Amino acid sequence: MTIPAFGLGTFRLKGQTVIDSVRNGLDVGYRVIDTAQIYDNEAEVGQAIADSGVARDDLFITTKIWVANLSKDKLIPSLRESLRKLRTDRVDLTLIHWPSPNDAVSVAEFMSALAQAKLQGLTGAIGVSNFNIDLMQRAIDVVGADEIATNQVELHPYLQNRKLAAFAKDRGIHLTSYMTLAYGKVLGDPVVIDIARKHDATPAQVALAWAMQLGHAVIPSSTKRENLASNLLATSLRLSDDDMQRIAALDRGERLTDPDSLAPAWD
Repeated sequence: MTIPAFGLGTFRLKGQTVIDSVRNGLDVGYRVIDTAQIYDNEAEVGQAIADSGVARDDLFITTKIWVANLSKDKLIPSLRESLRKLRTDRVDLTLIHWPSPNDAVSVAEFMSALAQAKLQGLTGAIGVSNFNIDLMQRAIDVVGADEIATNQVELHPYLQNRKLAAFAKDRGIHLTSYMTLAYGKVLGDPVVIDIARKHDATPAQVALAWAMQLGHAVIPSSTKRENLASNLLATSLRLSDDDMQRIAALDRGERLTDPDSLAPAWD
């Protein structure tokens, strides 16, 4: 399974807002859509896709299993419900959204159930999200590294997650960067702005191109059609080695997503 480098995120978008975002995204050329059970927008995403007229086989759809549905008796039924909402018979990628708090459901149990979902044809690939190195190793021990298509994690110029990235790369596991723009904070960074000016690009395009050039996938979201179209141009932006080194120097371990009830012990 090759994870597409660029997709459309839908975190925090609901109702007509997410319908419009997905519709506009598909219209300007996006073909990868990322959602999750906890986003409470799968039905709206499904509606937007159905109304778009884009063929299902031309799309790559990702959803994520919420922690309340990780047990072996709930995971597959919850995924079937996600498929119903998304109006499709399968998704292309299904992730464990967060590890089970306090190991209430073991990694072995939910990864085995996720693998079973793949065997049943409900998802083309499986993976994880917000997993640290220890949890990734435990998942590998259950299904094998070849079965884990990606680990979706917070990763941006201020949190570059190099230790985790090195572990994943060594085992052939792809990383997907979420919050690549750090809630917009990097858009005002003088270094990023300077690099953008040099390339006649936007700061958002620079940050997205940086992550993709490191080999990560990105899934930025936007409610504005012009920003969706602009972000997509990051796929054709090539940064110099000097640009990459300057952005590398921005790392300060600044984590923006760290929910007490869900987060593992980060590396």
